[in-house]
Amino acid sequence: MGKAGPRYIVPFRRRREGRTDYRLRKKLLLANKPLFTVRRSNRYVYVAVSIPEIGGDRTVVMVSSKILAEKYGWVSLKNTPAAYLTGLIAGIKAVKKGVKEAIINLGRAWTKNASIPFAAAMGAIDAGMNIPIGEKALVDESRIRGEHIANYAKFLKENSPELYKRRFSRYIKAGFKIEEYPKIFEETKMKILGEEW
Repeated sequence: MGKAGPRYIVPFRRRREGRTDYRLRKKLLLANKPLFTVRRSNRYVYVAVSIPEIGGDRTVVMVSSKILAEKYGWVSLKNTPAAYLTGLIAGIKAVKKGVKEAIINLGRAWTKNASIPFAAAMGAIDAGMNIPIGEKALVDESRIRGEHIANYAKFLKENSPELYKRRFSRYIKAGFKIEEYPKIFEETKMKILGEEW
Protein backbone atom coordinates (compact mmCIF):
# COMPACT_ATOMS: atom_id res chain seq x y z
CA MET A 1 0.00 0.00 0.00
CA GLY A 2 1.46 3.38 -1.10
CA LYS A 3 1.80 6.50 0.98
CA ALA A 4 -1.16 8.83 1.16
CA GLY A 5 -0.72 12.24 -0.50
CA PRO A 6 -0.76 15.55 1.34
CA ARG A 7 -4.02 16.35 3.08
CA TYR A 8 -3.65 20.10 2.70
CA ILE A 9 -2.94 21.92 -0.55
CA VAL A 10 -1.55 25.44 -0.23
CA PRO A 11 -3.69 27.89 -2.25
CA PHE A 12 -2.12 30.06 -4.94
CA ARG A 13 -0.33 33.12 -3.56
CA ARG A 14 -2.75 35.64 -5.12
CA ARG A 15 -5.66 33.76 -3.59
CA ARG A 16 -3.98 33.74 -0.16
CA GLU A 17 -3.41 37.50 -0.46
CA GLY A 18 -7.08 38.03 -1.43
CA ARG A 19 -6.08 39.53 -4.78
CA THR A 20 -7.60 37.04 -7.24
CA ASP A 21 -10.90 35.16 -7.27
CA TYR A 22 -9.95 32.21 -9.49
CA ARG A 23 -13.53 30.98 -9.98
CA LEU A 24 -14.55 34.40 -11.29
CA ARG A 25 -11.35 34.59 -13.34
CA LYS A 26 -12.21 31.27 -15.02
CA LYS A 27 -15.69 32.54 -15.96
CA LEU A 28 -14.20 35.71 -17.42
CA LEU A 29 -11.69 33.74 -19.48
CA LEU A 30 -14.40 31.43 -20.84
CA ALA A 31 -16.15 34.49 -22.31
CA ASN A 32 -13.09 34.90 -24.59
CA LYS A 33 -13.40 38.70 -24.66
CA PRO A 34 -11.20 41.60 -23.55
CA LEU A 35 -11.51 42.67 -19.92
CA PHE A 36 -12.59 46.13 -18.75
CA THR A 37 -11.03 46.64 -15.32
CA VAL A 38 -11.52 49.57 -12.95
CA ARG A 39 -9.47 50.14 -9.81
CA ARG A 40 -9.22 53.04 -7.36
CA SER A 41 -6.30 54.18 -5.24
CA ASN A 42 -6.33 56.84 -2.52
CA ARG A 43 -6.08 59.52 -5.20
CA TYR A 44 -7.08 58.23 -8.64
CA VAL A 45 -9.35 55.96 -10.65
CA TYR A 46 -7.59 53.63 -13.11
CA VAL A 47 -9.27 52.06 -16.12
CA ALA A 48 -7.63 49.30 -18.15
CA VAL A 49 -8.73 47.37 -21.20
CA SER A 50 -6.73 44.16 -21.49
CA ILE A 51 -6.71 40.93 -23.48
CA PRO A 52 -6.15 37.72 -21.44
CA GLU A 53 -3.23 35.67 -22.72
CA ILE A 54 -1.44 32.58 -21.37
CA GLY A 55 1.62 34.54 -20.22
CA GLY A 56 -0.54 37.22 -18.55
CA ASP A 57 -3.03 39.86 -19.56
CA ARG A 58 -1.88 42.17 -22.37
CA THR A 59 -2.93 45.74 -21.61
CA VAL A 60 -4.29 47.55 -24.66
CA VAL A 61 -5.29 50.78 -22.89
CA MET A 62 -4.55 52.14 -19.43
CA VAL A 63 -5.93 55.52 -18.30
CA SER A 64 -5.62 57.25 -14.94
CA SER A 65 -8.02 59.97 -13.80
CA LYS A 66 -4.88 62.07 -13.24
CA ILE A 67 -5.27 63.10 -16.90
CA LEU A 68 -8.45 65.00 -15.92
CA ALA A 69 -6.45 67.27 -13.61
CA GLU A 70 -3.59 67.73 -16.07
CA LYS A 71 -5.69 68.52 -19.16
CA TYR A 72 -9.00 69.85 -17.83
CA GLY A 73 -8.37 71.25 -14.35
CA TRP A 74 -10.53 68.62 -12.65
CA VAL A 75 -10.18 68.54 -8.86
CA SER A 76 -11.69 65.39 -7.31
CA LEU A 77 -10.20 62.45 -9.21
CA LYS A 78 -11.74 59.38 -7.56
CA ASN A 79 -15.49 60.05 -7.49
CA THR A 80 -18.29 58.91 -9.81
CA PRO A 81 -18.05 61.77 -12.37
CA ALA A 82 -14.26 61.31 -12.58
CA ALA A 83 -14.74 57.55 -13.10
CA TYR A 84 -17.19 58.19 -15.96
CA LEU A 85 -14.84 60.66 -17.70
CA THR A 86 -11.85 58.33 -17.25
CA GLY A 87 -13.91 55.47 -18.71
CA LEU A 88 -14.92 57.72 -21.62
CA ILE A 89 -11.25 58.43 -22.45
CA ALA A 90 -10.33 54.73 -22.09
CA GLY A 91 -13.25 53.77 -24.34
CA ILE A 92 -12.25 56.24 -27.06
CA LYS A 93 -8.65 54.97 -26.99
CA ALA A 94 -9.74 51.30 -27.01
CA VAL A 95 -12.08 51.79 -29.99
CA LYS A 96 -9.28 53.55 -31.89
CA LYS A 97 -7.09 50.51 -31.23
CA GLY A 98 -9.78 48.17 -32.57
CA VAL A 99 -11.14 46.88 -29.24
CA LYS A 100 -14.87 47.52 -29.47
CA GLU A 101 -16.22 45.11 -26.87
CA ALA A 102 -15.25 43.90 -23.42
CA ILE A 103 -16.68 42.43 -20.24
CA ILE A 104 -16.41 44.18 -16.92
CA ASN A 105 -13.98 42.66 -14.44
CA LEU A 106 -14.99 43.58 -10.88
CA GLY A 107 -12.54 41.13 -9.31
CA ARG A 108 -12.31 41.36 -5.52
CA ALA A 109 -12.05 45.15 -5.57
CA TRP A 110 -15.75 45.95 -5.96
CA THR A 111 -19.21 44.72 -4.94
CA LYS A 112 -22.01 44.36 -7.48
CA ASN A 113 -23.56 47.55 -6.05
CA ALA A 114 -20.49 49.76 -6.52
CA SER A 115 -21.07 52.83 -8.68
CA ILE A 116 -17.47 53.68 -9.66
CA PRO A 117 -16.72 50.71 -12.00
CA PHE A 118 -20.14 50.89 -13.64
CA ALA A 119 -19.88 54.67 -14.13
CA ALA A 120 -16.54 54.06 -15.87
CA ALA A 121 -18.12 51.33 -18.01
CA MET A 122 -20.96 53.70 -18.97
CA GLY A 123 -18.34 56.21 -20.10
CA ALA A 124 -16.70 53.56 -22.28
CA ILE A 125 -20.12 52.55 -23.68
CA ASP A 126 -20.78 56.20 -24.61
CA ALA A 127 -17.39 56.15 -26.38
CA GLY A 128 -18.62 53.32 -28.62
CA MET A 129 -17.65 50.15 -26.75
CA ASN A 130 -20.03 47.26 -26.17
CA ILE A 131 -19.82 46.33 -22.47
CA PRO A 132 -22.84 44.41 -21.19
CA ILE A 133 -23.98 45.65 -17.78
CA GLY A 134 -27.40 44.92 -16.32
CA GLU A 135 -30.10 47.52 -15.80
CA LYS A 136 -29.63 47.31 -12.02
CA ALA A 137 -25.96 48.27 -12.36
CA LEU A 138 -26.64 51.48 -14.32
CA VAL A 139 -25.64 54.59 -12.40
CA ASP A 140 -28.16 57.43 -12.24
CA GLU A 141 -27.33 60.16 -14.77
CA SER A 142 -27.59 62.85 -12.08
CA ARG A 143 -24.84 61.16 -10.05
CA ILE A 144 -22.61 60.85 -13.11
CA ARG A 145 -23.03 64.59 -13.75
CA GLY A 146 -22.23 65.38 -10.09
CA GLU A 147 -25.59 66.96 -9.26
CA HIS A 148 -25.50 65.43 -5.76
CA ILE A 149 -22.11 67.09 -5.13
CA ALA A 150 -23.32 70.49 -6.37
CA ASN A 151 -26.51 70.28 -4.28
CA TYR A 152 -24.54 69.36 -1.15
CA ALA A 153 -22.14 72.25 -1.76
CA LYS A 154 -25.03 74.71 -2.17
CA PHE A 155 -26.64 73.43 1.03
CA LEU A 156 -23.42 73.82 3.03
CA LYS A 157 -22.67 77.25 1.58
CA GLU A 158 -26.08 78.52 2.69
CA ASN A 159 -26.31 76.73 6.06
CA SER A 160 -22.73 76.18 7.24
CA PRO A 161 -20.20 78.41 5.45
CA GLU A 162 -17.29 77.32 7.65
CA LEU A 163 -17.93 73.63 6.96
CA TYR A 164 -18.32 74.48 3.26
CA LYS A 165 -14.87 76.11 3.24
CA ARG A 166 -13.30 73.13 5.03
CA ARG A 167 -15.04 70.43 3.01
CA PHE A 168 -14.42 72.03 -0.40
CA SER A 169 -11.13 73.84 0.28
CA ARG A 170 -9.34 72.11 -2.62
CA TYR A 171 -12.08 73.16 -5.06
CA ILE A 172 -12.06 76.75 -3.77
CA LYS A 173 -8.24 76.94 -3.96
CA ALA A 174 -8.28 75.62 -7.55
CA GLY A 175 -11.03 78.07 -8.58
CA PHE A 176 -13.37 75.15 -9.40
CA LYS A 177 -16.98 76.33 -9.00
CA ILE A 178 -18.38 73.32 -7.15
CA GLU A 179 -21.98 74.60 -7.36
CA GLU A 180 -21.68 74.39 -11.17
CA TYR A 181 -20.41 70.81 -11.15
CA PRO A 182 -22.95 69.46 -13.74
CA LYS A 183 -22.19 72.31 -16.14
CA ILE A 184 -18.41 71.83 -15.78
CA PHE A 185 -18.89 68.07 -16.21
CA GLU A 186 -20.76 68.55 -19.52
CA GLU A 187 -18.15 71.03 -20.79
CA THR A 188 -15.33 68.60 -19.91
CA LYS A 189 -17.17 65.72 -21.57
CA MET A 190 -17.54 67.71 -24.80
CA LYS A 191 -13.85 68.64 -24.73
CA ILE A 192 -12.89 64.96 -24.32
CA LEU A 193 -15.15 63.95 -27.22
CA GLY A 194 -13.59 66.68 -29.37
CA GLU A 195 -9.98 65.61 -28.69
CA GLU A 196 -7.78 63.70 -31.13
CA TRP A 197 -6.74 60.79 -28.92
